[in-house]
Amino acid sequence: MTAQTSTGSSAPPGISGWPPPALDPAGPYASAINLVSWVLFAMGAIVLVVVVVALGLALFGPRRWRARLGGEKIIWAGGLAFPIVVLSGLLLYGLAVTSKVASEPLPGEMRVRVTGEMWWFRVAYLDDQGREVIQDANEIHIPVGEPIAFELESADVIHSFWVPRLGGKLDMIPGRRNVLRLQADQPGVYGGQCAEYCGGPHALMGLVVVAHEPADFDAWRARRLQPAPTAALASRGAQVFDANGCGACHTVAGTTFNGLAGPDLSHVGARRTIGAGIMPNNPGTLAGWIADSQAIKPGNRMPSYPVLTGQDLREVTAYLDSLK
Repeated sequence: MTAQTSTGSSAPPGISGWPPPALDPAGPYASAINLVSWVLFAMGAIVLVVVVVALGLALFGPRRWRARLGGEKIIWAGGLAFPIVVLSGLLLYGLAVTSKVASEPLPGEMRVRVTGEMWWFRVAYLDDQGREVIQDANEIHIPVGEPIAFELESADVIHSFWVPRLGGKLDMIPGRRNVLRLQADQPGVYGGQCAEYCGGPHALMGLVVVAHEPADFDAWRARRLQPAPTAALASRGAQVFDANGCGACHTVAGTTFNGLAGPDLSHVGARRTIGAGIMPNNPGTLAGWIADSQAIKPGNRMPSYPVLTGQDLREVTAYLDSLK
């Protein structure tokens, strides 16, 4: 079975939005960035044509043209005045666009904090006072038609947050908080990617942004604010999870599992992907990830668990899959 992606292509369920196209904007901020790109491409092409024509005239043109091109006026106009005017104009234009995209959150604006980790994205939805009210990983839910202020940070090295169809990319720098505003104009699943080399599995550090109609987003948010179901805690899978120390690195809301080194797993069963956007999330891929994540994403910080018996693996997979 395949799902139709936001780009119109077919992809396995769970990884819709991949690969993320860079020149197909789906929101006002991405459109502004896209226009800047085309203006720069156009100006670069015009300058290239002018330089090639001038070079051709200087080498093979009539003597009077070669004399003009070697004159002092041409040097001042073409070598100094023209670059200063053009580059200054492009700089001011780019700064004007950036000031709207990267300004501080406005009162009442929805805020999402995204922290780059080696090699995944920690996600937290903030209230008006900046307190974290919902935690997640590698998947972000937003309402359509509303600007969202993303507060970008890093826990270790320099990463870069980029969801091409919704906006520009911005670095995530340790000890610094950057703001990037994104907006989706239509529901869909939009792929994102770390755009700054950050170590071995950098190319396998992705995420998805899911844009809902406002009513659907409110329903999603209401579900996430409910206490996590605890019925599965009595299962043998939860016991296997506990016995193997998984709770030392992962949090499951409403339980004693409160590790912070790895992604929050409170709703891992509801996510579209695992491994930071690289595979669709289903019991088969989840079991494969637990058993040998290093073979799937070499160098990631999740150890493989080849010691688990087949029965233990099925039980712990069922437990995690039940966390919706």
